[in-house]
Amino acid sequence: MSKYQFQQSDIYQPGTDLPINRLNIDDAEILQEVEAQLLQQAYQIFVSELTADTRFDEAYFQSLHRRTFESLYAWAGQYRTQDMVKGGSMFCRATFLLNESRRIFGELEKEGFLSGSVAKPLEHFADRLAYFQSELIALHPFYELNGRITRLFFDLIAIQNGYGPIDYGLALRDDPEVNNNYIRASINCVQRADHALLRELIYAGLTSNEA
Repeated sequence: MSKYQFQQSDIYQPGTDLPINRLNIDDAEILQEVEAQLLQQAYQIFVSELTADTRFDEAYFQSLHRRTFESLYAWAGQYRTQDMVKGGSMFCRATFLLNESRRIFGELEKEGFLSGSVAKPLEHFADRLAYFQSELIALHPFYELNGRITRLFFDLIAIQNGYGPIDYGLALRDDPEVNNNYIRASINCVQRADHALLRELIYAGLTSNEA
């Protein structure tokens, strides 16, 4: 798995790619287990808190990251201030990150945070979910755990619109035999601004809660 590359970074334990954490965990597998548990708890909490007035704005997006991981990371919910590269993909330059974030969430607000999309064709809803998810993938605003929080964010929008959480199926498996289509889709979003594959994955993974 490709690791993040920074011009400078002090969030990692010296000589490792493990983030400094409040629990002083220095084992990668244990750290991943803790992150997974925190994310599972977060799903339950945030789904239970959804109301008709929930605003899926920038502050809400940041709060998902902060509230999910603040018990583990001091920088939870904070946007990065350093440029980031992973596997040859250059994410949004830190200099432009705040303005780009405001642009993306401004567009999302103009579309009503995609509310009422259950009344529109499924293809349309999947396309708008994919477009905004691709924008946030390219933005990559946090030091770590961008993908998981971004998927949580759009799962909550889907649930708000009468669907279940998006099922990416085999696409999220780290398995060469299935070629990890989600990673391929993410690379397309960052390197080519192309969300077509991501749209296919989301369309296939949307199921109505009434089904």
